[in-house]
Amino acid sequence: MEKLKYERPVINKIKAGVPDKFGMSTKIKTISKIEGIPVKDIIKEYGSPVFVLSENKIRETYNEAYRAFSTRYPKVQFSWSYKTNYLDAVCKIYHSEGSWAEVVSGFEYDKAIDNGVDGSKILFNGPDKSDKDLIKAIEKKSFIHIDHFDELYSIIRIADNLKQKAKVAIRVNMDTGIYPQWDRFGFNYENGEAWNALNRIMLSNNLELVGLHTHIGTYILSANAYGIAATKLAELAVRVHRKFNHHIKYIDMGGGFASNNTLKGAYLPGKDTCPSFDDYAESITSALINSEIEPDHLPTLFLETGRAMIDEAGYILGTVLANKRLTSARRSTIVDIGINLLFTSFWYDHEIYPAQESSQQTEDTTIYGPLCMNIDMLREAIQFPLLQKGDHIVIPRIGAYNMTQWMQFITLRPNILLIDTNKNIQIIRKKESNDLFKSLEIVPEHLK
Repeated sequence: MEKLKYERPVINKIKAGVPDKFGMSTKIKTISKIEGIPVKDIIKEYGSPVFVLSENKIRETYNEAYRAFSTRYPKVQFSWSYKTNYLDAVCKIYHSEGSWAEVVSGFEYDKAIDNGVDGSKILFNGPDKSDKDLIKAIEKKSFIHIDHFDELYSIIRIADNLKQKAKVAIRVNMDTGIYPQWDRFGFNYENGEAWNALNRIMLSNNLELVGLHTHIGTYILSANAYGIAATKLAELAVRVHRKFNHHIKYIDMGGGFASNNTLKGAYLPGKDTCPSFDDYAESITSALINSEIEPDHLPTLFLETGRAMIDEAGYILGTVLANKRLTSARRSTIVDIGINLLFTSFWYDHEIYPAQESSQQTEDTTIYGPLCMNIDMLREAIQFPLLQKGDHIVIPRIGAYNMTQWMQFITLRPNILLIDTNKNIQIIRKKESNDLFKSLEIVPEHLK
């Protein structure tokens, strides 16, 4: 018989309001398998830390979102937000489901083209579009979402030189009751900037106004705010029709839908407070259907949601390096996952789970990463069992942004795996090596 591990006694302060003298149960659930594959086997084969994505979950969530909107509105088109996760394998999954591409840079635009997306199915957002980018987008008949007047004037000049009509929309920022109001991007609705831009576009011979776009913020917990935004865009569409007898082809509501992660400082967990796809869909589609837009000319509804679409499909697996006792007497556990890999730990209280059965006793714990910097902290305070050196952990719901905002800092970036629909593991981005970095560096002759 295997000898049981020694567990030292732990004294926990009794919290007010609990039903008995022993307090509430603090047993932490275990995530020992991803899509039926043992975590320990994944780490043994592909190293620690390692990212894992579930293709089944990506497709399942996409179809859930599409169902919520398409059952409420006759013309719906999703457009995958490349900045959320632009791994080619991930993008191709969304494109295979029928999603267009939404990009915010020349780099992302080229990735979309390389992924086989036709230029006429790319929405080009963002404040930084070079003349070279704009020429390419105009020639490939992409939809350019204009961010500011300087960009508008550049497009007029370039389109005139090319003797081609540019298909354009404007990004509109507005007051939807959300604080802080995002007014950095696009033209303001309330002060008349947006209407001014629309008039200039309509009076230009080389621009074709095809759409209206907004992106009211990120991790928006109020579905009603989207209804307000949709109402204001619909009002602009009606004004354009009345003045110019021109019908807007689409209204793009952007993204910003919340995932089930919990924001730092939130009183309740995200899975209890985040609206569902149905909540967002009901608010947006009701506003458009009940607007004064003529029923025969309802615009296509575009959606660029990224975070809510992929967060649930992502995991990062890691290993415990050590345990220490801080001067405050709080336990600290050091793992091999740093903030350079888990950038979202700056604004989420990520859930962290053991990958093997552990003690039922938990203690107030700080979980640090492996980096030699004081801010490398995944959780400042979490009720967590004592794990031993070499034990494994799983952090779920990390599919959005971590694989695009990660940094090569102190440690090399690890493998990224995809568990496909047949439960096979595919490497979709290889781990980095010293040779890779040497191949990019040039040492001057006098320093060799």
